[in-house]
Order: sequence, then structure tokens, then C-alpha cells
Amino acid sequence: MSTLWTPGGEVPVDDGRGRPTPPAPPGRPDQADDPLAGLSEQERAQAEELAQQLAEAREQIAGTPAEVVVGNHAMGLYELGAIHLSQQPPNLEEARLAIDALGALVDRLKGRLGEHEATLKDALHQIRMAFVQVSRTTEEPTREPADGGEAASGASAEE
Repeated sequence: MSTLWTPGGEVPVDDGRGRPTPPAPPGRPDQADDPLAGLSEQERAQAEELAQQLAEAREQIAGTPAEVVVGNHAMGLYELGAIHLSQQPPNLEEARLAIDALGALVDRLKGRLGEHEATLKDALHQIRMAFVQVSRTTEEPTREPADGGEAASGASAEE
């Protein structure tokens, strides 16, 4: 006898030899009907509780304005950048990626981030300044920037 795999489990198929297809074993629920089949009662209860918690979390997120969720994610990028800057030695490339991602969000979503937009802009400015300061202190003493060191902070001799 041959079987065919399906998302619901193995399904017996007629192999063309005229033999009848045996029925599924009794007492074994089809996995498509019961995704928790094979779990103990305790495991089943834990899985059901987790599923309920996930459903409640999804409902809570769905009821939260997107600007709030995006703002929270943006602050997570700020924190990620700060963590990489605070490492010894600082991980500048990882910090740069997080800071650039934060900048992309704040700059591209201008006017759409709600009441916390000003806070996000300030945070972006602060983390960029911290990046410049940390970058300057971690440069090798013998290495001179080609532009005299002014371009890294955006400052010029006229200021």
C-alpha cells in the first residue's frame, strides 16, 4: 500500500493493485482535525493556555494605534544602537545600522508618528551625537581623517 503526504498527515492511496485501502487506525484523531494530537493532558493544557495568551496579546496590539507600536519599535532601535556604542570596544558598525534604521523610520514617517514624534527626533539626534563622540574617541591616534576631522560631526570651520 502507498501513502501520500499531506499537511493533514499521511493518507493511504490506492496503488492500482485492487487491494482495498485500510481505514485509519481507530482512536487516532487526524492531525488536521486536532493539531494537539499526541500531547499529554498537561502539555495540551499548557499549549491551550499559551494559545489563549497569544490571542489576547494579538487583540491588545490590534487595539493599539500603529503610531504607538512603531514608536516603541523605533525606541528599540535607539536602545540597540546605545548598547552597541557602550560595548568595550564599541561596535560601531552594528550601532551605525541601528541608528540608520531609526533615522529611516523617523525621517520617512515625518508627520505620521503622532504625539511622540518630537521625542523620537530628539532621541535620533542624541544617538547620532553619541555615535560621533564615541567614534572620535575610538579612532587610532595615528590616523588623521582626510578632511581634518570636521566632516564626521557635520561641523565646519565657519561655525
